[in-house]
Amino acid sequence: MIDKLEMFLALAQARHFGRAAEAVGVSQPTLSAAIRQLEGQLGVLLVRRGSRFIGLTEEGERALVWARRIVADARTMREELRAARRDLTGMLRLGVIPTALAAASRLTAAFAAAHPAVRVTLLSMNSTAILEGLDALSLDAGIGYLDNEPLGEKATLPLFEERYALLLPARHALAARPSVRWAELAELPLCLLTTDMQNRRIIGGLLGGAGVPVAPRVETNSTIVLIAHVLAGPWVTILPFGAAEPFLAQGLAAVPLTDPDAHHRVGLIAPMREPQPPLLAALMAEARALHR
Repeated sequence: MIDKLEMFLALAQARHFGRAAEAVGVSQPTLSAAIRQLEGQLGVLLVRRGSRFIGLTEEGERALVWARRIVADARTMREELRAARRDLTGMLRLGVIPTALAAASRLTAAFAAAHPAVRVTLLSMNSTAILEGLDALSLDAGIGYLDNEPLGEKATLPLFEERYALLLPARHALAARPSVRWAELAELPLCLLTTDMQNRRIIGGLLGGAGVPVAPRVETNSTIVLIAHVLAGPWVTILPFGAAEPFLAQGLAAVPLTDPDAHHRVGLIAPMREPQPPLLAALMAEARALHR
């Protein structure tokens, strides 16, 4: 039953029989047969089918809630029993907003050193995708904003506060300034993250509040692409200090943005579960040790 529920979860996430089968490492006929067997065991139709996957039935949507709960409990039980026999093992899957990747690398490096038998997968994702991944059990934890958009029933652990800087070439006329006001950005050639990123929505609100039209010349979902454009010129961008800091030795400058001096909390986000899975509990403990 647990294996069939795992396949059902994969299908609900992928919305495609072939991709779901690939995700769980079985053939498409095997996955299709497992879903039909699960429907037979439960006595309801879970999936609407035509020549391809169409969607979940109403009963399938209800079953999905239970499947996530049961599979999460089963995974936690397996992790706990393994941890009782030996050191932590397995895979930790972490989704991180692009502007927090540098901070995430410090956490994952400390975690990996403390738990060498655990493999870590770290994915750059927007806030919405992180929450969806946590709900779908495709992520164990995320690092994102804590106080801008509803998180639902999640456990959180604040890591740092994000403050914003104008990132520009060190030779730029504004680079020697102690600060720059948001209202002064109207005439600058901005490149920004795309509108699906929560950082962009935050910055868009700050620019709009200062009377600056939000009309970037370049948009991307990658902080590396933003920085590459600033290095190439003539663009400038807005990033949190933590995201900009690793690149300041490459001829760039980060000037604080003021009026307002905005800041937002960023932290670990995880499903609200008791007891916590051992891998997640260990990650939380490492985060507390790094940021106390």
